[in-house]
Amino acid sequence: MTTFGMVIDVSRCTGCYNCFLACRDEHAGNDHRPVTAPQPDSGHRWIDVQEHERGKFPRVRVDYVPLPCQQCQEAPCLSRAPQGALYRRADGIVVIDPEKAKGHPEIVLSCPYRAIYWNPVENVAQKCTFCAHLLDNGAKETRCVEACPTEALVFGDLDDPASKIAQLVKRAEELHPEFGVKPSVHYFGLPKRFVSGELAFADRMDEAAANVRVSLHNDAKVQEATTDAYGDFAFEGLEAGASYVLRVAVSGYRPHEVAVGTRNDVDLGTIVLERA
Repeated sequence: MTTFGMVIDVSRCTGCYNCFLACRDEHAGNDHRPVTAPQPDSGHRWIDVQEHERGKFPRVRVDYVPLPCQQCQEAPCLSRAPQGALYRRADGIVVIDPEKAKGHPEIVLSCPYRAIYWNPVENVAQKCTFCAHLLDNGAKETRCVEACPTEALVFGDLDDPASKIAQLVKRAEELHPEFGVKPSVHYFGLPKRFVSGELAFADRMDEAAANVRVSLHNDAKVQEATTDAYGDFAFEGLEAGASYVLRVAVSGYRPHEVAVGTRNDVDLGTIVLERA
């Protein structure tokens, strides 16, 4: 039994778009029936590298989240398409039949991830196929995985306990778990909230407050960070809508404490520590 899946490490993705370009090279203008008709020259992103900008100047984070078809185990597109228009292969790959699905643009709207596109030339909905036509001819991975220079994409058999992907998926997370569709694509490093700021000493404003420990408290959990050479600090991977207390205690200076909520990313600006 084989079930193909993918793990994507967002922290490794640099936004180079090699995956997108490799996908277009493989599918644009190339007929891979019965798996899929040719991808059009423009308008389709079968792996969509989505840019997520967080925070505000001068402390901004930019993440790139590649989004292919999630090959969901409980795919809404399967249940909402006309009979035979979509099907799941024995290896778990969800395929839009390039003939039976013709004339059904409603298939595009069935995907909660918006990973299905309409091809007006072929009159059919299309999406990522995990390069099923290549796998059927002995390939071990998809073109996007092959082209990724940072190994942000890992492809393999989820049912093989010895495979790299089977080990990774145990610790990975879903993109939009609230959809409840059981995707076969999982992620590491999805963008979450962050709290950042800068420390300075009131009596030494011309010096950076480097190597100062800062703590962030949430109920019984405490996270710690150390300011860098410029006095900056940051806490990453925080849950949205949570409440925290940030504390700074440096010998010879008055302790500083501030309540922080992560409804949005937070930049505390410059915190000036006064002499005790």
